[in-house]
Amino acid sequence: MASLLDRLHWRQWFYPGPKRVFSPEEMSRAGQQPWPVAVDSYVAINLVALLPAMAYTRHGRAWLDQAGWWLVWCGLAAFALLGARLLWRQPTRQRLNQYCYGAMFVLGLVLGLMVKLKLVPVAWVLDKQAGLIAGMTGVLSAWWMVTIFRVQQIEGRLRELADQDAALRLSTRLAAAQIQPHFLFNTLASLQHWVDTGDARAAPLLREFTAYLRATLPMFEREMQSLSDELAMVQRYLAIMQARLGARLTFHIDAPADVDPLLPPGLVLTLVENAIEHGIEPQLRGGQVTVTARRDGEHAVITVGDDGPGLAPGWTDGVGLSNTRRRLRAALPLATLTLTDTAPGCRATLTV
Repeated sequence: MASLLDRLHWRQWFYPGPKRVFSPEEMSRAGQQPWPVAVDSYVAINLVALLPAMAYTRHGRAWLDQAGWWLVWCGLAAFALLGARLLWRQPTRQRLNQYCYGAMFVLGLVLGLMVKLKLVPVAWVLDKQAGLIAGMTGVLSAWWMVTIFRVQQIEGRLRELADQDAALRLSTRLAAAQIQPHFLFNTLASLQHWVDTGDARAAPLLREFTAYLRATLPMFEREMQSLSDELAMVQRYLAIMQARLGARLTFHIDAPADVDPLLPPGLVLTLVENAIEHGIEPQLRGGQVTVTARRDGEHAVITVGDDGPGLAPGWTDGVGLSNTRRRLRAALPLATLTLTDTAPGCRATLTV
């Protein structure tokens, strides 16, 4: 018997509404949608549409009676909209039932006092009870639907944000997987060769490589990190590449301390890696990589440039840039990333 009652959701008959209760943090994150003003317009249009019914009355008293009822409906509509707006801000089962039972209690109390004070006869209440019940049922049903819709809307937004966070974390790990392998293998190969040949460059490279790994690996577990932490990682990466390429690579990093926005980890590192791979390594003479950051009004502008051969005709984004753009859109929708052919060289500009 108990299981049958549970399947019938008998509690919803006496205590209706959603069971989900949102925390203040969840409401702040996903419940910022404004009240749809189209609802107010819809209710107002329906009230205006009732006015022509008053034109069919012929006697003054009847006209006054119709006008009075129209004003009652206006007051009821305003009361319903006020409750709906409050439920929109905090769509809880408890608040819904407080409003519903409270409204029914107040209506009964007012009618009882009117009869008690002989403002209206009992016969009038009985005659109008169908309209009163219909109006109150409409108000309570509207509140119930607003609460259910609002809870589903916030739940959907929270799921969407959770999916975005999961996608961002996955993109971060994919970016780490993309940056690491060939760089790690090439560095280890160079290190092994220098150790075997007794090259004095082996010890400095091992120190830089160890420091790079110690700084890099934890960063890819973060969703966002400061530009200063990112540039520390870039500095070690460029030092390792300079040890491998020797005089073929020079680099310069210029970033004031007051320009320190939050970025997805590895974003600038990907741009620097591209500059090395496509701008420096293809040239026998090598080249220079520059990384700068500056403030432009409310924006931070980070540029990564090289003096290599520049963009090839008809170039398109590779895997690295495609992943970078995707992560940037997910984490910072208003940020932009552009590539410019500077002849010679190429410049990537990141505006946050």
